[in-house]
Amino acid sequence: MQEREQLKSRLGFLLISAGCAIGIGNVWKFPYMTGQGGGGMFVLFYILFLLVLGIPIMTMEFAVGRASRKSPVQAYYQLEKPGTKWHIHGYVALIGNYLLMMFYTTVSGWMLYYFYLTATGKFVGLDADGVGNVFNEMLSQPGIMALCMIIVVAVGIFICSIGVQSGLEKVSKFMMVALLIIMIVLAVNSFFMSGAKEGLKFFLVPDVARMKSVGVGKTIVLAMNQAFFTLSLGIGAMAIFGSYIGKERSLLGESINIAFLDTFVAITSGLIIFPACFTFGVDQTQGPSLIFITLPNIFNHIPLGRLWGSLFFVFMSFAAFSTVLAVFENIICCGMELKNWSRKKSSFVNFIAITLLSLPCVLGYNLWQWDGFKVFGGTVLDLEDFLVSNLLLPLGSLV
Repeated sequence: MQEREQLKSRLGFLLISAGCAIGIGNVWKFPYMTGQGGGGMFVLFYILFLLVLGIPIMTMEFAVGRASRKSPVQAYYQLEKPGTKWHIHGYVALIGNYLLMMFYTTVSGWMLYYFYLTATGKFVGLDADGVGNVFNEMLSQPGIMALCMIIVVAVGIFICSIGVQSGLEKVSKFMMVALLIIMIVLAVNSFFMSGAKEGLKFFLVPDVARMKSVGVGKTIVLAMNQAFFTLSLGIGAMAIFGSYIGKERSLLGESINIAFLDTFVAITSGLIIFPACFTFGVDQTQGPSLIFITLPNIFNHIPLGRLWGSLFFVFMSFAAFSTVLAVFENIICCGMELKNWSRKKSSFVNFIAITLLSLPCVLGYNLWQWDGFKVFGGTVLDLEDFLVSNLLLPLGSLV
């Protein structure tokens, strides 16, 4: 097996690890869960779980990686006492990485497709129903969704196949810096909207009555699950990057920095979305339709909307793709160490595997629709998201 590469700089480590944590969960799930869960009340519980559980568990994942200098599966083999079975969790973590990518690549493809639609002016002149139809038409066309998903997988695998320094680190640095700049520009623009004051109040001021209407217990559980989901904890996704950090760095300090960056992106996403929602009088708790139906409608009705919409979906694409790259690196390294493959061979095999494994999510909106999925939300994606967010991440973090 080839010797493992090392990251070139501490900044590279921070941005790659933050990229793994920062994803569509910060922009898609966090704002609408905050809207449902009582605004500032949900944010307070979320930050509490980050401090009490998220940062300590991330530190432990980094410690496993640094102590072993291995990918998650081999790390447990190397560190466990003889006769124990800790390595089983390594395989469960690897399964969790694959399961996460089985739906994450499809949603990343949606972001890419919506950037194309917005940048080329496909939404210009459409009314609210017309914009909604675009999203529904996309879901009904497996060819378009499969093509976008394959592009995401192919580009991600290609970047990781180049190497840690030349591929993953270099691209992640660019994407993360660009992502943060675009976010700040979008947030500043939102502050000048007429509904900014009401939107920020709804987002940041605690509302106990709103939280009670959802259920206090449910809000607390959702905040805990979101803390695990947003930091990608419980499936060993962070452990791989611990194997790239030197012993001169404090793992707790680095975990705090990454959690801060992740929370900054989540809060800033709310600062972008809620003023726009209140300015145009739309529901702030819609979930995915907020991103793919409501916001394109809003961009249609503001000055330079095509520019702002394009920037928003570039930001969304970078947020999703940064996580894809980080998890792909984890998966590829596991293949290299378990099978003694070269990086190129592990990349090629996993390109085929992840593409095939992602197809059920694509087909779950059209050819493979089934009423049995309604218990999880309605589609294959909802089932896969349930398994990752509600089982593998929180339970894996306890291990």
